[in-house]
Amino acid sequence: MFVVDTNVLVYAADESAPEHSRCRALVEGWRRGNGAWYLTWGICYEFLRVVTHGRVMRHPWTIEHGVRFLAALQESPGLDVLVPTDRHARVLADIVAEVPGLSGNIVHDTQTTTLMREHGIRRICTRDTDFHRFPFLEPIDPLRAEP
Repeated sequence: MFVVDTNVLVYAADESAPEHSRCRALVEGWRRGNGAWYLTWGICYEFLRVVTHGRVMRHPWTIEHGVRFLAALQESPGLDVLVPTDRHARVLADIVAEVPGLSGNIVHDTQTTTLMREHGIRRICTRDTDFHRFPFLEPIDPLRAEP
């Protein structure tokens, strides 16, 4: 049981990325498997922001292409999208109290982290080292180990 972060999805989608082959194989394996894995709507929208951005992607996708990619993932029997519960604000307040200095770009990661904690998920498959700031998470680099 784990969350897949935006960067893994982007690498799986971006054929020009050196990480593409490994990340694509992992995502395809998860998509075809029955094991539990998760996204958040924030991750989905961030994925769309990146893959359609002309200054980020060498060959940016259309929004329609990105939505089709996400729709194909959502057909996976093991995938679910995490949504806030009625405890969301309380869990966020706890995380802010536990982890000093949360601001700027890491706020998006804090949203992901809050959803993970709400749903009892500790593992995140990511290349983003910012997740190491949250001591209750287990970040896994997909190029070093598979969740």
